[in-house]
Amino acid sequence: MMRLATFLVLLLAGGALAEPPVDVERKVAKPAAKAKPKPAAKAKAPARPAWAELTADQQMILAPLKADWDALETERRRKWIGVAKRYPGMTAQGQERVQRRMQVWAKLSPEQRRQARESYKQIVKAPPTKRANLREQWAAYQQLSPQERDTLVQGDKKRR
Repeated sequence: MMRLATFLVLLLAGGALAEPPVDVERKVAKPAAKAKPKPAAKAKAPARPAWAELTADQQMILAPLKADWDALETERRRKWIGVAKRYPGMTAQGQERVQRRMQVWAKLSPEQRRQARESYKQIVKAPPTKRANLREQWAAYQQLSPQERDTLVQGDKKRR
């Protein structure tokens, strides 16, 4: 039986294994820079762009993230803005999928988001046979009734 974190990743990644992923959370490794002491008097500049600086269309598309926007790092904001730019060119089904995933993502705690990112990284790096197995497990999970899914999730919570 899969752990709840895996279900969250599969829920978020959903069709990502079958379709090109909308990878809004992938971090690119950067070389370690030498630590420079920062003056104590300078306050950290706010991340840009602020919510009010987004276009009306971007605000409409990214609405599920509005409450968390101020807490997002600049790089994460850029990635979400990239999703908003691609959004008009998506099919209606693709747009619905993005909206659902954003809503689910917005409801996750910071720790759940971190776990989902780590799980996603592991899935992407997994060999093709393991990814195929995960696709099969995801398809089986999708075939379950809502009650069966709830039972499965509750069973996972009890084991923790």
